[in-house]
Amino acid sequence: MTLAEKQQRLIDDLLVIPDSQERLAIVVARKNHLAPLASSDRTDANRVPGCVSTVWLTGSPDPDTGRLRLRIDAESPLVKGLVSLLCELYDDTVPAAAATFESGLLEKLNIARNLSPTRRNGLVAVQARIRAIASAL
Repeated sequence: MTLAEKQQRLIDDLLVIPDSQERLAIVVARKNHLAPLASSDRTDANRVPGCVSTVWLTGSPDPDTGRLRLRIDAESPLVKGLVSLLCELYDDTVPAAAATFESGLLEKLNIARNLSPTRRNGLVAVQARIRAIASAL
C-alpha cells in the first residue's frame, strides 16, 4: 500500500465521525497504536525541536523488511495522539517514499484548524523529523 493509499484509508476511517471535535477525541484515544518508546530513548537527541509539548521521536529500519519503524512519546496526551496519527501514517513504509511524502492528513480531517498555531508548527516539525529520519535510512 502506498503512502497516499494509507493516508486515504485513515481519512476514510476517521471521517465517518462527522464532528471534528469528536474526531479529535478519537485520535487522542488512539495514541498507543505504535510500539512504545523506551525510556532510554527519551533523550535530547530524540526530542523534536519546535514542539511546545515535549515530543520524542525515533525511527529505524525494520531488520527483516527494511521498512521504516517509528516510535514516539510525548508529555501531552493530545500531542501524543496527534503525533501517533502522523507516525501511524508513515510507520511501516518504504523509507524513500516516507522521505518525500508531504501529508495533509490533519488538514483533510479538519483537525488542524482547531489547533493553535504553535501546536500546528510543532506538528510540522514532527513531519520534518520523520522525513529526515527516513532520508537517513
